[in-house]
Amino acid sequence: MRMTLSPLALALAALMLGACTPASQDATADASTTDAITPAGTDAAPDATADATPADPMDAILAGDWRDPANSARDASRHPRETLAFFGVGPSQTVIEISPGGGWYTEVLAPLAQGKGRYIGALNDPAKASSERATEYHTKANQGFRDKLAARADVYGNASVVEVDPAAPVFGEPGSADVVLTFRNVHNWVGAGSEAAMFKGFYDVLAPGGVLGVVEHRAAAGKTMEEVKESGYLPEDYVIGLATAAGFELAEKSEINANPADTKDHPNGVWTLPPGNRHDDADKDKYAAIGESDRMTLRFVKPQAEAAAQ
Repeated sequence: MRMTLSPLALALAALMLGACTPASQDATADASTTDAITPAGTDAAPDATADATPADPMDAILAGDWRDPANSARDASRHPRETLAFFGVGPSQTVIEISPGGGWYTEVLAPLAQGKGRYIGALNDPAKASSERATEYHTKANQGFRDKLAARADVYGNASVVEVDPAAPVFGEPGSADVVLTFRNVHNWVGAGSEAAMFKGFYDVLAPGGVLGVVEHRAAAGKTMEEVKESGYLPEDYVIGLATAAGFELAEKSEINANPADTKDHPNGVWTLPPGNRHDDADKDKYAAIGESDRMTLRFVKPQAEAAAQ
């Protein structure tokens, strides 16, 4: 009996095949073509039946029917394809997403890990919350996240959850993760005073050479923490300082998630903009035209030298 693979399965197979390409392969080769390479000294033509433009494997994931249409509609603002490529996220890695919220990025990351990889969503432990209200919030939110994963075991079957105390987080066995990702969370930890502990936890769980990817609302140049601490925006150099103080090295910055239209002086801080939209109805068009916030996108690396010390 002939077995038909789903688009997601085909996409993951293609990703895994690409992941097996030797690192020594010529980086200048055009990965967008499958034309055969003509041996030197021959006039043989490439196989005309070869597909010269294979689809990007991420296409099947981003178009997946498990994605909330409201989430898919924000792809143009959040740039998941480009952002994950910048962080070097692949299908055979152990990836920990910090505070995934409603699972916007989970819908992309967890299916990607359905091959040989592993996705872990790190949630706040309700038992460690600072108030009864916070305990109730995290209990409800965490159950909702688990329900989301359970509802599509075909897509999220490799996904798991860990609950952590933000004041002293342990995300897994030391050196057990390849990538840690956080999207627009750092300002929350700064507000709670747990930012240093969180970055230390990221460092501890990553293997030497592992990547920490950070996306965060970016304050206007020259602004101090005192000036922006209630706005949801953070100075880029402050976030870099948190990571380097924990032991990370800044590998590269990207403007993938930049938005020059964001003036960063809104009455309700970053939450004035979409998707928060905390503004008067009369200003709806004004803030829709600005779009989502201007964000820094930073890739840090845990030094390889750490391996020799272990």
